[in-house]
Amino acid sequence: MLFSELGLSAELLRAVSEQGYSQPTPIQAQAIPIVLEGKDVLAGAQTGTGKTAGFTLPLLQLLSAHKPAGGRRPVRALVLTPTRELAAQVGESVNTYGKHLPIKSGIIFGGVNINPQISMLRKGVDILVATPGRLLDHVQQRTLDLSQVEILVLDEADRMLDMGFIHDIRKVLALLPKQRQNLLFSATFSNEIKQLADGLLNKPTLIEVARRNTASERVEQVVHLVDKNRKRELLSYLIGSGNWRQVLVFTRTKHGANRLAQQLEMDGLTAAAIHGNKSQGARTKALADFKKGAVRVLVATDIAARGLDIDQLPHVVNFELPNVPEDYVHRIGRTGRAGNEGEAVSLVCVDEHKLLRDIEHLLKRDVPKVAINGFEPDPSIRAEPIQNGRGAGNGRRTGNASGQRRRNASSQNRRPGGNRTARPGGSREGASGERRDSRPGSREGNRASGNRDSRPSGNRDGRPGANRDSRPSGNRDSRPSGNRDNRSQGAQRRAGGQKARSNSSRSSWGTMA
Repeated sequence: MLFSELGLSAELLRAVSEQGYSQPTPIQAQAIPIVLEGKDVLAGAQTGTGKTAGFTLPLLQLLSAHKPAGGRRPVRALVLTPTRELAAQVGESVNTYGKHLPIKSGIIFGGVNINPQISMLRKGVDILVATPGRLLDHVQQRTLDLSQVEILVLDEADRMLDMGFIHDIRKVLALLPKQRQNLLFSATFSNEIKQLADGLLNKPTLIEVARRNTASERVEQVVHLVDKNRKRELLSYLIGSGNWRQVLVFTRTKHGANRLAQQLEMDGLTAAAIHGNKSQGARTKALADFKKGAVRVLVATDIAARGLDIDQLPHVVNFELPNVPEDYVHRIGRTGRAGNEGEAVSLVCVDEHKLLRDIEHLLKRDVPKVAINGFEPDPSIRAEPIQNGRGAGNGRRTGNASGQRRRNASSQNRRPGGNRTARPGGSREGASGERRDSRPGSREGNRASGNRDSRPSGNRDGRPGANRDSRPSGNRDSRPSGNRDNRSQGAQRRAGGQKARSNSSRSSWGTMA
């Protein structure tokens, strides 16, 4: 089948041809005609199979077929994405395929100045690509009107549920006209997605071009068993001996990503880290440098598992396995895209054997295990529990559960005078860096404290003992030298005279001698 057989306009066919495409992928071939008919769609396909063009092309055609009467352009199509990177990718796709059409589009997400976005919205856009938090910021400031939206697209809907966006999604749905076309596109097809679809879609057409939650057959997967303290050494060896020029490496925590990038730099490999604590400018620069070859290794948390479209990326490495098996599929889906071959390598220590079994159960097959001479694991080392990472030990995350866990953790850690973790206006969209803060004019910012893409609330990097409220040196109520009660007693003794002050001093510091 050719794109010319799908009923697309000459302008869209021209744009597609300029990108070098003539044949649609399976998801595109099935979805485009159905969307053009105005039907609701629930579509799932493996990562890297062209889902974005599957809704972007028919969306552009439907909107260009008629123009609204009146002055300023209203928002007629809304595309919601979970992360900034995915929003930028979708926005780029809209601009690429719609460049020969009189359609205006815009992108809004957090972590950047809101004022240019306000100016853009005042001029009017036909298609708006947004993350949920910043979208609601604009609604609250009355800089955005969604009353004329004709088409709603939820891209990577399962990821939005994972990140706790279900309440924000419901708020957005309440602002939209009841009569509209709804499209749900996702890399995985969970039961939670189907439950969401039941309440959102109107007699949708179900499109599933491959067995759910499977990795692309073009990705060669392999596991190297290795001791945890030798993973970095093995990674450097693989990159050097294989002369890998472009490698995307996933870690479980933000602290781990920073540390690994620094260690690889010490090994002579140009590396950069990308995660939710990085500013939007730093994230954009790191990704741009990686794409153009200035950075050889990009170390990322799962923020990068969705939305990063790197042309012909040859290697993906799981430095640490994800706690949630579905995230493995999304990680390795960064390679083997658009018909290209790719390789996914996982470095697995004894602590991660259960995670590996869960992944293989999801894939319904074993991942080949290859020993590297000189890096064989020590059989005497026993497995230790993995405490770090979101969703650890709880299986698949849901939006309600993840949000509730965060609220519970925050309330449990709150104490008068000693709490550094719970702050008013805390984050709501931390998993992707789409965070909200209490600054006027913006709910989303760059505070690291709100981000939770790789750790439970209050924990800096997921390591035991790294919790801000549990460190002996940081607890105001437990430091021997700074105990409030001791100071109070000393004050009482000082009221009695010089001798009492001397005794108080000795009693306060005697235990430190």
